[in-house]
Amino acid sequence: MREILADLVAEQQGLDQFLQSIDYRKWPTATPAAGWTIQDQVSHLASTEELAFQAIDEGAGAVAAVLAEHKTVDSFTEAGVARGREMRPGQVIEWWRHARADVVDALSRMTGKERLGWFAGDMSSKSFATVRLMETWAHGLDIHAAVDSEPVDTTRLRHVAWLGWATLPFAFQNAGEGYDGPIRVELRAPEYQKWVFGPEDSENVVRGEAGDWCRVVVRRADAADTGLVATGDVAARALELAKAYI
Repeated sequence: MREILADLVAEQQGLDQFLQSIDYRKWPTATPAAGWTIQDQVSHLASTEELAFQAIDEGAGAVAAVLAEHKTVDSFTEAGVARGREMRPGQVIEWWRHARADVVDALSRMTGKERLGWFAGDMSSKSFATVRLMETWAHGLDIHAAVDSEPVDTTRLRHVAWLGWATLPFAFQNAGEGYDGPIRVELRAPEYQKWVFGPEDSENVVRGEAGDWCRVVVRRADAADTGLVATGDVAARALELAKAYI
């Protein structure tokens, strides 16, 4: 648990520092997410972290209450963005800072095995922290793109890479398809590392750069525009369906 929390905090701080380099006058700049500005991206992170703390503090009922109020996840998401639009940029970033600090503090008191309820169902507290890191990184990509900046990939992407692989059964299920896996994913990673997920004897394998795989599983890149190579029909389909979030 200590490792994922350290990486989560580092990812959040890295994005925070990048945001500080962007003049507040540029916060209305459009990002790749249709209709969302830089300010909207940070507002979404803040509102989601706020709910994440409630899910830890109050239990699964917190998420159920949100769905009862907003009916859909998209409705909840847009409500958080709308809330941020009523604030100044400085207020939005402080909202995010306080919300994420509450989550990290609460998770630091857990072993990593406790079950927490979230939109897609319950998960371990360690996986919950991994999802928070994935969300931070993915929306950070959008913010970087808005100002024509390319973020430097770090070894923290290992958590995103694993999550993209681990959620493949769920991604196939959401598409109404059976998952004849598990597939194997072999990645060239930052700092000359190699990350491998899945059985060695799998006939379905995805190979390539870790950054490409991670961008595909958070739907910020099309696999056809990357150097990822799939061997086997299931692996090829995985590159089309992979999605590490709801």
